[in-house]
Amino acid sequence: MSEPLESIPKETAEWIPRTRIGRLVKEGKIVSLREIFEMNEVVREPEIVDYLLGPELKHEILSIDMVQKMTDAGRRTKFRVVVVVGNMNGYVGLGIGKASQLREAIDKAIKDAKLNIIPVRRGCGSWECSCGEPHSVPFTIEGKSGSVRIILKPAPKGTGLVAGEIPKIILKYAGLRDVWTWSRGKTSTSINFAKATFDAIKKTYKFITTIDWVK
Repeated sequence: MSEPLESIPKETAEWIPRTRIGRLVKEGKIVSLREIFEMNEVVREPEIVDYLLGPELKHEILSIDMVQKMTDAGRRTKFRVVVVVGNMNGYVGLGIGKASQLREAIDKAIKDAKLNIIPVRRGCGSWECSCGEPHSVPFTIEGKSGSVRIILKPAPKGTGLVAGEIPKIILKYAGLRDVWTWSRGKTSTSINFAKATFDAIKKTYKFITTIDWVK
């Protein structure tokens, strides 16, 4: 189940920014995440996301695993949690947290997801649909992580999210409603499946510019 994050938690209201962007946000000189990305800046404080998205932001746990590590003191066991955050309207983040206590691992994962939040370019890229609404991806994109490879393709309106459970949740939180997907590799590894999907979504805002040098 998805859970709404608190609009402006007490600790966020009392937040003392540590970065220039954080100070601009708290002073009201930056009023949207889009402004930050258009300035090619990076979100370095999770409170920035709380301030700008507030009650729109929700999170969902994608997976919880037990990981072990051998140390001089013996075998140590921790929880590893993968979380997605988003406003279901053009912003999504993926985070991973590890801790000996489950609650602490979840909190770390949510914080990490906020720091990794990205804008999502949406569109109507399917030749079968000409509605012009931002309901799908604008073009075919591919993401990779480990052995997992996933391709997202534009789908006509009403198709829905034709994807596995993990990518379907991430696409939903990104605000995408109609997408065809194709995947291969060890998709049973939730963390790599999630990372590959997030890697694909990132590329909706990535452009490659070719410069012809004149000799």
